[in-house]
Amino acid sequence: MLDSFGRNIDYLRVSLTDRCNLRCIYCMPEEGVRKVHHDDILRFEDILKIVKAFSTLGIKKIRYTGGEPLILKGIEGLIYETSKIPGIEDITITTNGILLSDTTKELKRAGLKRVNISLDTLREDRYRKITRGGDIGRVFEAIESCIRIGLSPVKLNTVVIKGINDDEIEDFINLTKEIPVEVRFIELMPIGEGRRYFKEGHIPSEEILKCFPELIPLQADIRGTASLYKLKNSKGTVGFISPLSCKFCNTCNRIRLTASGTIKPCLHSMDEINIKNHIHNEIGLLANIKKSIFNKPGEHHLEREGISRSLKDMYQIGG
Repeated sequence: MLDSFGRNIDYLRVSLTDRCNLRCIYCMPEEGVRKVHHDDILRFEDILKIVKAFSTLGIKKIRYTGGEPLILKGIEGLIYETSKIPGIEDITITTNGILLSDTTKELKRAGLKRVNISLDTLREDRYRKITRGGDIGRVFEAIESCIRIGLSPVKLNTVVIKGINDDEIEDFINLTKEIPVEVRFIELMPIGEGRRYFKEGHIPSEEILKCFPELIPLQADIRGTASLYKLKNSKGTVGFISPLSCKFCNTCNRIRLTASGTIKPCLHSMDEINIKNHIHNEIGLLANIKKSIFNKPGEHHLEREGISRSLKDMYQIGG
C-alpha cells in the first residue's frame, strides 16, 4: 500500500515485549521497566491477526523485536504461523543474542530467514559494562551458530558512542575480513536513555568513513537503511545507518506495531493509532491500518530539533 507521499509500505516491525534480559546503558533504565499487566500486551494470536490484516495490504517483510523477543516462550510457533500467512516473504528478528544459540535450529525450521544481533563491543569486560552484566561469550556462540546453519546474512548492529566504544571501530571493520557478517554502525539517536549520551557521544557516520578510505562503496538497495561498504577480499561487509546525518525518510518503507497494540507510523513521531480494540473487528482493523499507513509522516525532525518526538523509548518500540 502507498502512503500519501507515494512510498510503498511493505515492511512491518513488531515489538513483542518491552522486557529485556540486559540493561544496555543507552537503551534500558538500570532498574528495568515497569511491569505491564498481561492483558495490556498483545498475545501471539492477536499479533497473527494483525499481521494477516497487514499482509492483505501489501506487507511482505516482518521483523520481530523487543525489548528482547527471545525471552518469550513459544516464539518459534509465532514464526511458524507467520511463515504460513500468504504474502509474507521474509521473517527476521532483532536480538541481543544471549539466548539465540540455544534456539537457532528451531527458529530456522520455523521459518526465520535472518537475524540482526545487537553488539556494541568485542571486549568481554566492556560488554558487561555496557549491558550491565551480559555474557559476550553467549553472543559469539550465537553468531557462529547462525553462520553455521545458514541464517544469513548475519547483521551486527553497533551503536557507536564517543568515549564508550569508538576505539573499537577498526576492530569491528576488521572482523569482516574473517567472517561473513554485515557490521552496521548506527548513529546514536536522542531518544529514551540515549538522550543522556547524545550531546557528547554522537558521531556522524561520515566522520568514521573519513578515517577508513580503504572501505569500498557497494551498490545497495535504494530502500535500505544502510549505506554498504567492504574491504578488499573481505568475507563480510560494513554498513552505516545514519538517521541524523543522512536520513532516509524519503525511501522509508516500514511501519511499527508496539507490544501494547498501537501502530507507530514513524519511529520518532508522537503519533500512535491504537488498534487493540479492533482485533476482533476485521473491517475496523483494516480501516485503522490503512489510515496509519496513508498518514505516515513524510520525515522526522531529529536533525533540526535535536530530540525525538516519540512518547515511547526504544525498548518499547523495537527500533
